Amino acid sequence: MTDTPKNLDALRERIDSLDNDILRLISERANCAKQVADVKSESDPGAVFYRPEREAQVLRRIMELNPGPLNSEEMARLFREIMSACLALEQPIKVAYLGPEGTFTQQAALKHFGESAVSLPMAAIDEVFREVEAGAVNYGVVPVENSTEGVISHTLDSFIDSSIRICGEVVLRIHHHLLVADTTLRDKVSRIYSHPQSFAQCRKWLDAHFPRAERVPVSSNAEAARLVKGEWHSAAIAGDMAAKLYGLDRVAEKIEDRPDNSTRFLIIGSQHVPMSGEDKTSVVVAMRNQPGALHELLEPFHRHQIDLTRLETRPSRSGVWNYVFFIDFKGHVDEPKVAAVLEEVRLRASELKVLGSYPIGVL
Repeated sequence: MTDTPKNLDALRERIDSLDNDILRLISERANCAKQVADVKSESDPGAVFYRPEREAQVLRRIMELNPGPLNSEEMARLFREIMSACLALEQPIKVAYLGPEGTFTQQAALKHFGESAVSLPMAAIDEVFREVEAGAVNYGVVPVENSTEGVISHTLDSFIDSSIRICGEVVLRIHHHLLVADTTLRDKVSRIYSHPQSFAQCRKWLDAHFPRAERVPVSSNAEAARLVKGEWHSAAIAGDMAAKLYGLDRVAEKIEDRPDNSTRFLIIGSQHVPMSGEDKTSVVVAMRNQPGALHELLEPFHRHQIDLTRLETRPSRSGVWNYVFFIDFKGHVDEPKVAAVLEEVRLRASELKVLGSYPIGVL
């Protein structure tokens, strides 16, 4: 018993010493980041400070070298925040996202860019595209598919007429909670607000626990949380960020029907992203309306052993019963094999548009 205080004192002194070392090293890293900004600015006034491929390489390296006991994802998140803060010293990143504040899309933006990024809410997906195209922001974040409810058609359609490129991706595990305000009479809840997709993702739980409650669809889960704040008989389905933003209490946590419920978000910008070593490419292809068109489109990918990760079909705006195909596959346009496949597809298709090559999501 007498040895415990001495051991604790020694451990606390060791922690203090390590904290001093961490502080010094982070400061050195920040100073180095400032020097990088100075070199870039001197050599190129229009230099790009944020490099998606470089960040992905750094985070992968950290995860590979991580000795524990923190798991690799947690360690990578810590380093992402350090990188985000250092990047803000060079040039703060402005990111538009599908709002309002408190949505899962904002959560995805902060997960990808870190808390030091300046995030700006937009009312609609096409507004996010317009802000990026106009140069008002550096990047945008938009949802593209949910593991339960499928593809977000509006996002895919926005790419068809846009010059915007995909610069990255982030996958967010979606956890829904039933939230109430401190003025809510919990045994009198008769109305539940949420986004229609969230209702669909929590259908079984709601049927079992609130079968008689009115389900009111709204534009976002954050809007649902805002509405509940002023009512005594209602609840909202929303996530952690909305709960914190509006000061709501959790009646039930993780009420989604599928525990693996997740949403993939795309990072959109205007730049070409060099190879990172583990990349993905997205294209949209319009094929001539003839028998065997899909087989003709996919055959070069099979022959060159390129791994397709997603294939979506959307009606073409140019004619009745014509379709365009959105395809994601592993690889980068700068790789010779990928370039050869795309050239074959270009010859077979009526139109091919490369939406971007970008690092596969690290976190």
